[in-house]
Amino acid sequence: MYERLLIAVDGSEEARRAARRGLGLAAAFDASVDVVSVVEQKALRLTESGSERSRVRDRGEAALAEIETLASDLGIAVTTELVEGTPAVEIGAYADARGADLIVVGRQGLTGIGRRLLGGVTEQVLHRSDVPVLVVSGGGEAGDYARVLLTTDGSDNAEVAIPHGTAIARRFDSEVHVVNVVDLQSAGGLFDAGGLEAEFVERLEARGQEAVDAMGRQLEEAEGDLDVRTAVERTSSFEGAAAGIREYVAAEGIDLVVMGSHGRSNLGRQLLGSVASTVLRTVDVPVLVVKRPG
Repeated sequence: MYERLLIAVDGSEEARRAARRGLGLAAAFDASVDVVSVVEQKALRLTESGSERSRVRDRGEAALAEIETLASDLGIAVTTELVEGTPAVEIGAYADARGADLIVVGRQGLTGIGRRLLGGVTEQVLHRSDVPVLVVSGGGEAGDYARVLLTTDGSDNAEVAIPHGTAIARRFDSEVHVVNVVDLQSAGGLFDAGGLEAEFVERLEARGQEAVDAMGRQLEEAEGDLDVRTAVERTSSFEGAAAGIREYVAAEGIDLVVMGSHGRSNLGRQLLGSVASTVLRTVDVPVLVVKRPG
């Protein structure tokens, strides 16, 4: 599944966590690893002397050296490169040039302004990249994937996550959870979700059960010996299905969320679904987002 990983670092703690996760996956899949750090041209333009420019570059070189040392301690060979430009653009271009099949990034970097916000660079990478992206937050221990969660709404967008979820589950002997969340707010409207008829809710849950059963069958057909659990959950939160996913992650001790998102728009840009976007901002375990080709 993964032959070449790209890890993007900026010296932040979440980037270090992301690097540890990426190196762990590389070891499990015997994958090659590239590590890149991007010096923002905007930062270079603000410098007034050669020594200031050198200090800006030195921070990037230090971030790379740190991960190179970590990889060496783990017995993993990596290549590193410092590039200049707009970070999200350069990360995507570097992934394409090196033939990466997974990008690993921290949820927020040095410029993040709040724990519940997704870093600007990370969000742009998610929007721009054709390559699946593993977003790592501050939660969980590196390399622990005992319970992997796949989310489904019954759509083709959800199904693109199946190969990734099964590959990781096989490598780490994971228990696989498949969940569908019935969003009562969305179904009933903003003001009358509490007044939904019981039969209507039962129909929604029946459709959710069909979705998780269908994905469960695909998982079992792909890898017959996987331990698969399915569930349909309700949520009445104004955050929608993402809240149900977050609650399930906490209740079941999930270690990794694997989910599909939207493909390309007619403008040629990747679209990140609202559920995926909210999950990325609020779930404190790594989230692997896979885009459906468009």
